[in-house]
Order: sequence, then C-alpha cells, then structure tokens
Amino acid sequence: MTDKYAVIGNPIAHSKSPLIHRMFAEQTGQDISYEAIEAPLDGFAATIERLRNAGYKGCNVTVPFKFEAFGLATKLSERARVAQAVNTLRFDGEIIFGDNTDGAGLVCDIEQNLKLTLQGHNILLLGAGGAAWGVSLPLLESGANTYNYNRTPDKAQQLSHALQIFLKRDLYARKGLKYGLPNFVNSYAELSSKQFDVVINATSAGLTDSEIPLPE
Repeated sequence: MTDKYAVIGNPIAHSKSPLIHRMFAEQTGQDISYEAIEAPLDGFAATIERLRNAGYKGCNVTVPFKFEAFGLATKLSERARVAQAVNTLRFDGEIIFGDNTDGAGLVCDIEQNLKLTLQGHNILLLGAGGAAWGVSLPLLESGANTYNYNRTPDKAQQLSHALQIFLKRDLYARKGLKYGLPNFVNSYAELSSKQFDVVINATSAGLTDSEIPLPE
C-alpha cells in the first residue's frame, strides 16, 4: 500500500520536494507518493484535516504556514518547541506530531557537504520568520558567531527573547552548555564593516527572485 505525503505552502510551484522525495523513494525502495499542495492563505487547517481524512501519513510545511503548523500540532519535539515553528507534521491517529528539521538539516549540509566547520565562523542570518526561528538554535549550538538582520526589528527581538528563555532553562544549565545570543544588526549599512563566512537567506526574497541589497 502506498504511503501518501505532501508539502504544503503558498506559493508552492517552485518546490523541489516532490522530486527529491521521488528520488529518495526510488533509492530506498519505499512505496510512497509525494505531492505539492498550495493551500489558501486562510485554509491551512482545513487542508491538514483533508489530508488526515484521506489517509496521508504526514506532510512538510513551508512558507507561510510554519507558525500555524506549530499551533495545530498536538505533540511537539523539543526543537519545534524552541523554534515555535514546524516544518514537518506526522499524523498518528488523533495525534499530530510536529517537528522542525530546518536547523539540523542546514547545519548538517554546511558542515558535511560544504566541509565548513561553523564553530568560530561569522554567520549572517537574514530574516526572522519561520525558517529563521528553525535554524537559530542549531546555529548557536554549532558554535557559530551568528548575526541576524530583519527588516522588522520587532520580529527579530521576538526571536531573541524566545532564545533567551530557552537558553536559561535548567536542562542547558545542567549540561553546562553556554551559547551567546545572535548579534542583531539594525541596517544593511552596519554590515559593510563586517566580514561573513556564510550568508543564510531565510527571507521570502528567493521566492520572487528579488535581490537583497547586501554591501560587498
């Protein structure tokens, strides 16, 4: 019996997830189907309910629904709780399990595929939406010096506050783990005096082929 999955977003036509998962299924010998679904901006919850009723096993979630997916999940992984955003939902009976694999996947790709150890390197993270929330803690855990810029400072401060709360938890204190918070940048002009080893675009600019006016 074929296991059904999907990726949900708006827009979604650009997504390579169906191709990637089709190749994954072929390589691992799994019988799965995977489709891209564009949910109405006000219809994410209804789309999830439709998939559950149709017997789907789960789905991936992308822009702009990651925060809404966090709210729909009835059970969350630790990293999803920290990110307060979800990019993966698994349906298990009445349970909707939410996870966030953005950060773990990004760090793994940079360090294993690009062969760049992040510890001690300067990383510029652009954006403060669901993707930025998902990758911020894993970047800090990697030992990177993270700088964050967002057009709306209030959203960047919300991200900083959430990280601050988590990093003060007893769990991290007991382990003796200490991470510095991201350095927040107020304008592109401030970036001209800094050098970065990696720039991570967690904005929606890539969806519209918009250029980000970064100084050289």
